[in-house]
Amino acid sequence: MSDVNLVSEQVVDAAFHIHYQLGPGLFESVYEQLLDRSLRKRGLAVERQAPVGFEFEGERFQNAFRADLLVEGCVLVEVKSVVELAPVYFMQVHTYLRLLRYPVGLLINFNVELIKYGIKRLVNDRSPYGTKRIRLRMPEDADPS
Repeated sequence: MSDVNLVSEQVVDAAFHIHYQLGPGLFESVYEQLLDRSLRKRGLAVERQAPVGFEFEGERFQNAFRADLLVEGCVLVEVKSVVELAPVYFMQVHTYLRLLRYPVGLLINFNVELIKYGIKRLVNDRSPYGTKRIRLRMPEDADPS
């Protein structure tokens, strides 16, 4: 499954089912693990806590950040369990999307009464994705296309 909208739909549906059964109040790491498990059961390729590095002006930054979930090589999922989503979380996801060259990111806050208020879809609207001075360093076995 490589259609970004279909993948996003599966992630949102899985988050809905988890939240419906468990509700708010658990640690972020628990929701992340449950979402990972649920998506794998649906047959989706998921990388959890994937280390991502990049190159900037000739300098390499190994493991600059860890992506919570990378789904099907096209959707970044950042999981939160906070009282309120701070603006920095949105900026973080936008930066991750640019560096990964992913088209879509989902910022999901499970610490809400209704999950529909905790799901934010962000689009990488920068063209081109990334610059010549910033290069993503992918794991050797990853397909860069």
